[in-house]
Amino acid sequence: MRDLYFLDESGFAPTMPTGYTWSRTGQRAVVSREDKKGRRVNMLGALSVGAHADLVWEKTCGKVDAAMLLEFVCVRLAGLPGGGALARPPDGFTRVRPCTVVLDNASAHVARAFKGRREELAAVGVELFYLPPRSPELNDIERVWRSAKYEDYPERVHTTAEAVATAVDQALNRQRARIKGSAANFTKAA
Repeated sequence: MRDLYFLDESGFAPTMPTGYTWSRTGQRAVVSREDKKGRRVNMLGALSVGAHADLVWEKTCGKVDAAMLLEFVCVRLAGLPGGGALARPPDGFTRVRPCTVVLDNASAHVARAFKGRREELAAVGVELFYLPPRSPELNDIERVWRSAKYEDYPERVHTTAEAVATAVDQALNRQRARIKGSAANFTKAA
């Protein structure tokens, strides 16, 4: 048995795209827009599929880089004690169940600081699997990001980074509840 995680990042701006709108005949629809400088929230998330389906994420107002990615994989997915210090994992430490992390070819994912640690990750039970270039449809977490942005994001415009972060957490918590509920129903049906 092996756990399977689909990992990717997504950005949430103070003004999210408006999928559709309406206005009275002869009147122009006006949609508020906030400047995104310094108020964009980037999310790094992983979708676990199977009987123990779950969604885990981490947010930052900065860029998702290889160091953050390595820390996320080591701590949140591998459960490595002591953070992302893979140079010396505790003697004999391995995940209870090995896992495979499915990634695209984003710059942080293929950076030497992350991809160069494949052997150390494999030693603790984490295998990296890279998708072919330009194939986001193969990464299941993309559906979660889309649904969070277009269905669960409570308001389309926020004035502060904190408001954006709170709205994103609410949207992802709704997604997580759906994912866990679907997994529970699937397990009962099986």
